Parts: sequence; structure tokens; C-alpha cells
Amino acid sequence: MESAGTNTQPLGCDAPDLVTVPARQGLEAVDIIRRAASRAGGVGPVLHDGAGATLGFLVPPGTADGWDLPGSACTQTNGRGMRFGDLLPAAGNSGWLLPPDAVGAVTDPEVLRAALGEAARLIEAADNCR
Repeated sequence: MESAGTNTQPLGCDAPDLVTVPARQGLEAVDIIRRAASRAGGVGPVLHDGAGATLGFLVPPGTADGWDLPGSACTQTNGRGMRFGDLLPAAGNSGWLLPPDAVGAVTDPEVLRAALGEAARLIEAADNCR
């Protein structure tokens, strides 16, 4: 997973893997990665599944083999359902939060892991203040 000064990887011939997280944590992670983008790269394409209240981050192929972050799942897509030119929601409230043509690369798994951890801590702190 080499990148020239950025933490996103280009979409290539290999189908990306998909990290799925609860929407609240995922939205926080998107914000965290975007705020840090000037020094750490950016966030890649993100799917929103409104019916399931989840976000899915596209990550490089092979990420699922070693992904073990509690509260999330990483699955190999093997290209199933990946129509990068289809920017309209596939069904109901589902669709691209950040479409591939707008960001053009997958998210670096280490950057995503750190952002999801920070997001979980922020959410826990906010929930404990209620």
C-alpha cells in the first residue's frame, strides 16, 4: 500500500474491500479525516445505507484479511455491486455519500482505523455528558 504523500489509494482493476460502520461513527470519521487531509491525505468513496444506518468506506483490496477493529466489519467485495459510474442511489436511502468521481481513491486503512477510533472516543465522551 504505497502512496506518494497521500493516504488514499487509486481505484484500480482490483475490486476494493468495504469497511462498514454505524453511520454516526462513520460520519465523525469522515469529518476527522477531512480535517486532517492537509497533512494525512483524504477520504475515499463512502457509501451510505440509510436503511441499515451504516456507512461503507472503500479500502484497498486485501484489507479484509487483517481488519479486526471492534464495531466494524470489513468484507471483500470481489467487485460485487460495484458500479462506480452509477451515482444515483441504488435503493431507498442508499447511495454515495462521497462518490468515486468526486474523490477518486480508496481510503488508507490505517488512516481510517485511527479516525474510527477517535470518532468512537468522541461519541462516547458526548454520550457521557448527557
